[in-house]
Amino acid sequence: MNLKSLAKDTALYGLSSIVGRFLNYLLVIVHTHVIPAASGGYGIVSNLYAYTALFFALLTFGMETTLFRYGSKPGVDDKMVYSNALRMVGGVGLAFLAVVFLFLRPISGALDYEAHPEYIGMFALITVQDAFQAVMFSRLRQLKRPIRFVALKFAFIIPSILLNLFIFLVMPRIPALTGIFEYFNYGVGLIFVANLICTTLVSFLFIPEMRGIAYGFDKGLAKQMLVYAWPLLLLSLVGVLNQVADKILLPKLMPGDDGLVQLGIYGACIKVAMIMALLTQAFRYAYEPIVFADNKDAQNPATLADGTKYFVIFTLLAFLAVMFYLPVLRHFVGKGYWEGLDVVPVVMMAEIFMGVYFNLSFWYKLTDQNWWGAVISAISVAVMVGINVLFVPKIGYWACAWGGFAGYGIAMLISYFLGQKKYPIPYDLKAIGKFVLVAGAMFAIYWFWLRTLPAWLQMALGTLLLGVYALVAWREIKSTKAI
Repeated sequence: MNLKSLAKDTALYGLSSIVGRFLNYLLVIVHTHVIPAASGGYGIVSNLYAYTALFFALLTFGMETTLFRYGSKPGVDDKMVYSNALRMVGGVGLAFLAVVFLFLRPISGALDYEAHPEYIGMFALITVQDAFQAVMFSRLRQLKRPIRFVALKFAFIIPSILLNLFIFLVMPRIPALTGIFEYFNYGVGLIFVANLICTTLVSFLFIPEMRGIAYGFDKGLAKQMLVYAWPLLLLSLVGVLNQVADKILLPKLMPGDDGLVQLGIYGACIKVAMIMALLTQAFRYAYEPIVFADNKDAQNPATLADGTKYFVIFTLLAFLAVMFYLPVLRHFVGKGYWEGLDVVPVVMMAEIFMGVYFNLSFWYKLTDQNWWGAVISAISVAVMVGINVLFVPKIGYWACAWGGFAGYGIAMLISYFLGQKKYPIPYDLKAIGKFVLVAGAMFAIYWFWLRTLPAWLQMALGTLLLGVYALVAWREIKSTKAI
C-alpha cells in the first residue's frame, strides 16, 4: 500500500470532519458555559442527537457502502446505481416524514418531549436531509472529488458556527430575544434550529448532484442492491446502537432530572475523546473507496493487513496525545462538567476497538457475507446494553463508558477470529502488539505518575514520550517501505 496516497486522501476527506468537529468542540465551550450542568440541558442535546444517529442509519439502510460495491462492479452502470440509491433513500425519507408529522404529539410524548414536540419535528427534517445527502457525499467520494466534498461540508460548518455564536453570545444580551432564548431551554432548542437551517442550505447546494436521480430506475438492479444492503442495515443499526444506546438508555434508567444531568456531563466530556472518532471517519472516507476499487491490488490481503497496522499505530499516537495534553483539552468543556473527564481514556479505547473492527470487517464485505457483520454487531450491542441496564443505576455514566469498551472489544475479537477462517489476512500481529505494549506502558506512566504533576510538567514530559513513540512508529513505517 502507498501510505502517501492513503495519507493524502485521509487528510483531504478528514479536513472537513476534523476542522468541523474541532470548531464544534469550541462551541461545546460556549454551550457548557451557558448551559449549567445541573440543568440537564446538555443532556437533551446528547439524547436527541443519539436518536438522530439511530434513525440516520435506518434511513440510509446501507446505501453508502452499496453504492461503492455496485458502482465498481464490471458491467454495471454506476450512474444507474447512483440513481437507484437516490430514489430509494429519498422515497423512504418522505415516508418517514409523513409518519412523524402525522403522529408528532404521541411520538413526542413517548420520547419525553411532550413540552417541545417541535424538537422532534426539526430532527425528523434534519435526519431525512442528512440521509439523502449521505448518498451524494458517497458519490463524490466514489468519483474522487474531495475538494467539492470538503466545500459542501464547510457550507454546513461555517454557518452553523456563526448561528450558534449568535444564539449563545448575542441573544441573551438582547431584551427582545431573551424570551425566545428562555423558551427553548435556554438556547438548547435553538441549537436544533441552527442545525436545520444549515442542513437545508447544503441540500440546496447539492442540486447539481440531485440531477442524477433523473438517470432512471432499474428494478432488477434495485433488488440486487437491496439484497446486498439489508444486512448492512442491520449492521449499521446495531453499530449505531453501540454508539448511542447509552445516551438513549441513561435517562430511562435514571429517571428524573438526575438522568439528564448525568447524560449532560457524560455527553460533554466524551467530546474530548471524539478525536478518535474523527480519525476513524477520515481513514474510512479514504480507505473504503480504495478497498472497493476495481483492481486486484486494492483487495490484496497484504494491503488490508497494512491498513490495519497503520490505523493502530496512528490512533494509539492520538490516544497518547489526548492523555498528555488533557490539562489543556479539558477546557473544551465548562468546569461544571469536569467530574466526568476520567471516562475519556475508556471511551477513546472503545473508539480504537471500533476502528479496528471496521478494518477487520472487509472480509465479509468483500465476500458478500454482510449478514456476519449484523450478527457480530448484534452480539456487541447486547453486551453493551446489558452492562448499561445492570450498572447505570449503580455507577451512572461510568457504565456507559465500560459498556462501549466491552461491546466494541468483543466485536473486534469475534471479527478477527472468524475472518481468519473465512478470508485469511496476514495481519502483522507482532508489530501491532509492539505498539500496543509501548502505548500501554506510556499510558501507565501517565495514569500513575504524570497526571499527579503540575500541568506544565505533565505536558512537557508527555511531549518527550510522544517523541519516543513517533520515532518508533517512523522506523516501523520506513522498514516496511510504505513511504
